[in-house]
Amino acid sequence: MKKIIFDTDIGVDDAFALACAARTQQILGITTVFGNVAVGQAVKNARLFSQLIGCNAPVFRGCSRPLALSPSASATTVHGGDGLGDVLDNPFDEEAGNAVSFIIDTVRALPHEVTLVAIGPLTNIAAAINLAPDIIPLVKELVMMGGAFGTNGHAGNVTPHSEFNIWKDPHAADQVFSSALPVTVLPLDVTHEVLITGDEIRALNMPVLEQISRGYLQYSLAREGFEGMALHDTLTILWLTHPELFVTVSAPVRVVTEGITLGQTLHKVSPLASRFDPYADCRAQTLCLGVEAEKVKAAFLAILQR
Repeated sequence: MKKIIFDTDIGVDDAFALACAARTQQILGITTVFGNVAVGQAVKNARLFSQLIGCNAPVFRGCSRPLALSPSASATTVHGGDGLGDVLDNPFDEEAGNAVSFIIDTVRALPHEVTLVAIGPLTNIAAAINLAPDIIPLVKELVMMGGAFGTNGHAGNVTPHSEFNIWKDPHAADQVFSSALPVTVLPLDVTHEVLITGDEIRALNMPVLEQISRGYLQYSLAREGFEGMALHDTLTILWLTHPELFVTVSAPVRVVTEGITLGQTLHKVSPLASRFDPYADCRAQTLCLGVEAEKVKAAFLAILQR
């Protein structure tokens, strides 16, 4: 069990990840960010879902827009207008303490003990290390869901090149990857390999997950002919519990911040010298590019069926 700060733009698959984290990790706090929904809605969702699953972690309000780009629309087509499938009454308000300050203060108070788990845009993380670069060597690890590197054809899900979390704030992602933070990346290369069916969701010991995923499953069935979903964000937690089930490479990463490939994640693939090296001074990060999908899914099901 690790001490984690759970950074989320909480939508349907984020809720699955939070349910898994609540059963396996010590959640110090939940920090919210824009992405699947506006940040205020993310605060409401985090409070509501935490109450429904018996998680007592405090909730904090983070960044409401990207560092440099104009804000883009929320993912209401997939996650519903409220981010949780539009099936739950939500009595909670949007006000909360400052997420970036919470990250900074917690890491300083618990040096080398805090794992940051980021499953939305990386804006809160970038803001924290920009405001307080002294925390960078104090973070145990940043485990994040985002990016796509093209393994087995797994490219972008917003554009042909770009994954949603990175595309929402590519400048923040590039700052994080270019920093000295130790990062483990769970990209679409592995998350698209781990699929759960509607029947498997309905068989879980968590009716609330079945409720909030109905619209998501209908969208998937209509668009892809598959009544199911990828366990995108949950793989960050399964990395913490079962790292041996992933195949990794070590390489520095950068993010494209302009042009038709905006939001594309690139890693250095050759040690050969070049005239200009955009990866110079970037630390090698851990990229999960392979996964034992059935074993990971079995581990997830076992956690939620306890």
